[in-house]
Amino acid sequence: MEHNGYITETEIGGAANGPLAGTTVAVKDNLSTEGVRTTCGSAMLAEYVPPFDATVVERVKNAGATIPGKTNMDEFGMGTTTETSAFGPVENPAAPGHVPGGSSGGSAAVVAAGDADLALGTDTGGSVRCPAAFCGVVGIKPTYGLVSRYGLVAYANSLEQVGPIAPTVAEAAELLEVIAGPDSQDATTRDATDHGTDYDFAAAADGDVDGLSVGVPTELVEGAEEGVREQFWAAIDDLEAAGATHEAVSLPSVEHAVEAYYVIAMGEASSNLARYDGVRYGVSGGYEGDWNETFARSREEGFGEEVKRRVLLGTYALSAGYQEKYYKKAQDARAWVQQDFDSAFETVDVLASPTMPVTPFELGESLDDPLKMYLADANTTPVNLANLPAISVPVGETDGLPVGMQLVGPAFGEKAIIRAGSALA
Repeated sequence: MEHNGYITETEIGGAANGPLAGTTVAVKDNLSTEGVRTTCGSAMLAEYVPPFDATVVERVKNAGATIPGKTNMDEFGMGTTTETSAFGPVENPAAPGHVPGGSSGGSAAVVAAGDADLALGTDTGGSVRCPAAFCGVVGIKPTYGLVSRYGLVAYANSLEQVGPIAPTVAEAAELLEVIAGPDSQDATTRDATDHGTDYDFAAAADGDVDGLSVGVPTELVEGAEEGVREQFWAAIDDLEAAGATHEAVSLPSVEHAVEAYYVIAMGEASSNLARYDGVRYGVSGGYEGDWNETFARSREEGFGEEVKRRVLLGTYALSAGYQEKYYKKAQDARAWVQQDFDSAFETVDVLASPTMPVTPFELGESLDDPLKMYLADANTTPVNLANLPAISVPVGETDGLPVGMQLVGPAFGEKAIIRAGSALA
């Protein structure tokens, strides 16, 4: 466990039988587990023990899986490297000395290292796909509403989804099959059968891409490092050798996606994290007669620097006089991104790009430059803004560092991206 992938190692048993019997599924530490602490990678929740299971945890247990532990993560899911955790950074088992990506870096690391068969992560702006790409494994971000968020400690409600991380596309599809489906506890969930599909995701991992049309958004390829582009185009060649075709498409709105994403995500985070005041949740600020000072002391002690930065920026963007200037414009940009994707899917079946435009950073490299970390999310955040499904599959290495390809589908088009991805991994 040298990579520090787990915050809490334990053994939570599942049902005696089921599709995941004999399988271990690690769980990101922002998903509630009854009787087992759930820290969100934060000192604020270092001793918090939930009294219930998240719906996805319950479904994994009912499917027969054993949970070997809660995985390390960027604090409250805020990061791209899994270095902002109060429990220390995670090292990339596939690239020692480098970050595993984030914020689900612990989940990807334990799968890459073989410490768990499968894992659950959460994806708000790429937090399943980024670590999957950096660690050379597979990660799926489902359509918004396909998987229940009940029991997920919220960061940005309108963006985040729980998704599987696995060594292969077929295994990721099997785990998605277990966790997907409506939940009476989560009003945002939707039934895939109402949208012209079903939940037989594992069967879609047949590698049959004959006749598949792949759109390549030029805006998401041009900015990638040369070695990343080379591996991406080699993977496109592999898809075409298997019978697929590709064509260039344009998504002009994605040039503004990172800005829109961070305004929306930080705004929602500032609202969600307001509950951590040392009274209802979090470390006590030691009441001494002034509630504001107590509140401030609790947050000063409980939150790390990146969380404080995002809460401050989010509060600013939502404040009187600035909401129209920033938050409303970000929501308008979000609608533009959704329209661009809709237009692209009128002519192609899936879209393909490098998952990350860069290879894994060296440990510590981006900590003093938050903007560098934010811009690394350029290829993944548009998918969350548009509420679409996407998968990251490993497509080789450059300079000994893993490279991932992202495949994006239309809403509830999980089967298309699983089929395409399974032709590569």
